[in-house]
Amino acid sequence: MQQPLVAVSTDVRQFENYTWHAAPQQYLEAAIAGAGVFPVLVPSFGDRLDFDQLLRSVDGVMVTGSKSNVHPSLYGGDDASEANGPYDPARDATTLPLIRKAIEHGVPLLAICRGIQELNVALGGTLATEIQEREGSLDHRAPVSDNQDERFAIRQNVSIKPGNCLAGIFGAGEIMVNSVHRQAVDRLGSRLQVEAVAADGTVEAVSVKDSRGFAVGVQWHPEYWVNSDSASATIFRAFGEAVRLHAAAKAGVRTAAE
Repeated sequence: MQQPLVAVSTDVRQFENYTWHAAPQQYLEAAIAGAGVFPVLVPSFGDRLDFDQLLRSVDGVMVTGSKSNVHPSLYGGDDASEANGPYDPARDATTLPLIRKAIEHGVPLLAICRGIQELNVALGGTLATEIQEREGSLDHRAPVSDNQDERFAIRQNVSIKPGNCLAGIFGAGEIMVNSVHRQAVDRLGSRLQVEAVAADGTVEAVSVKDSRGFAVGVQWHPEYWVNSDSASATIFRAFGEAVRLHAAAKAGVRTAAE
């Protein structure tokens, strides 16, 4: 069986006098080493892309984290200040319809950090900004450091809800994660269910409850320690297995039709 293809979201960045569509290497490495899949970058061209055609050609979708935030206008927010940015409208215009189409097609989906926020907005939910300022909230931001290992250190407990998707992967109970964010799920999208929460009640993972397959969003960063942390490796391994099952089912349908 050929290595299955997974579509990966991209950020739009300006440097070297060019506009770049790019994804951080950690996500691509984790897709290859942790999930055993072939990552394919999807340029952020919004409705110029045929998402139905794309999803007939790939076997999974991974929506990456990013420094940018989903634009508040997409979920009824009223504070689009630069303090709550930066924003990436071209990415928003691409990832939100891609997420909806992936769920519609039953293509396995893993949405990480910004990705879980995009998943929630794509399904009608809202986001809370600057959650560290809320009364009773933990500070989920990364510590100030030039050392990425320190910034993405595993330091936070999350509780896995019993009976749902992640409980089937990890078991119910607590795992340690590296959750690094300023925004979080506020009102939950209508098709989503909570999979894990932080000690302060912040939603840390969700799944699509009526999905035909694996469709999970996590607020933490399993891509960063996929080669050394058991929980990080487990989520990518589960995603990879779902992708291969989807690819095999597609191949079976094609064989039956031939």
